[in-house]
Amino acid sequence: MDHPRPCGCKGRRTCLSCEAEFGIVRSDFRSTFQNCESYVYCPLCNRIYPGWDVDQVMAEHSSSPNAAPHGGATGEEYGGVFIDLNFLSVEDETELMRTLDEMPWDISQSGRRKQNFGPKTNFKKTRLKEGQFVGFPAATEFVQRRFKSVPLLASFQTIEQCSLEYDPERGASIDPHIDDCWIWGERIVTVNLLSDSVLTMSLYRGADDKPKYNLQFVEQYRDRLLGQLTDEQSLASYENRIVRIPMPRRSLLVLYGSPRYQWEHSVLREDIRERRVCLAYREFTPMYLQDGNEFSQSEEIFKRAKLFWDHRKAALVS
Repeated sequence: MDHPRPCGCKGRRTCLSCEAEFGIVRSDFRSTFQNCESYVYCPLCNRIYPGWDVDQVMAEHSSSPNAAPHGGATGEEYGGVFIDLNFLSVEDETELMRTLDEMPWDISQSGRRKQNFGPKTNFKKTRLKEGQFVGFPAATEFVQRRFKSVPLLASFQTIEQCSLEYDPERGASIDPHIDDCWIWGERIVTVNLLSDSVLTMSLYRGADDKPKYNLQFVEQYRDRLLGQLTDEQSLASYENRIVRIPMPRRSLLVLYGSPRYQWEHSVLREDIRERRVCLAYREFTPMYLQDGNEFSQSEEIFKRAKLFWDHRKAALVS
């Protein structure tokens, strides 16, 4: 099972198709959280409150015009999260989805499909190549331009744009993980389309044998992080907690600082109730920026990242 199956899954990653075909018993990540205290991040007050159901906790923020939000509870701080609930309009979403669905989708693991626009990366060997990267679909350019209106993203330079489709009919999900830290920078940006979903955050306590996710590279640029990392003593207070972050339809989500590097994030199968598509954006780590010691490897990629092409003309050429 280490080799890709026809559905795109391999190893412990599964979808409804390969579970049925090969009799695979799927790891139930919800059960791994059953002994944890669950909290929900409220994007209306930027604090976390006890609970599992995102809709319920958000409703408690404004349950009555005369009632105090969340019944007067003050909640707790959970830094490193930014949510713009109205980043896209209905018209923006409609046009984006029309464009994305005019382009081919590739199968991916855990019941997902994807469209990837970015350089070729080898995370194990830490090698970077331009590959077939020639920029991004022109119809998505306005999304990147709109980032400039968000103070947190004013300096964000998109290097990879990936469309990810989650369909409940395939049992789509994504296992707990931290995005690679050798090549992808601090800000993890997600634009959500078609339906609401939830990002489930669980504390990462490290591996005994060898570093995962190339986290060892963080020390090379720790002094340039925008968000703070939590010290070990404070982090211990989250040992038995998970945090559920809402990803409403047409919203923008940015993770940085501690949630980026000290927490794994996942999308549970149960949180995909309708077709969901997200646009995931990545930037380079400081090592590959213009003043970094690896800029010679990324200079050509930055040039290509400024290009936008007409997907209809590209389809005619292919």
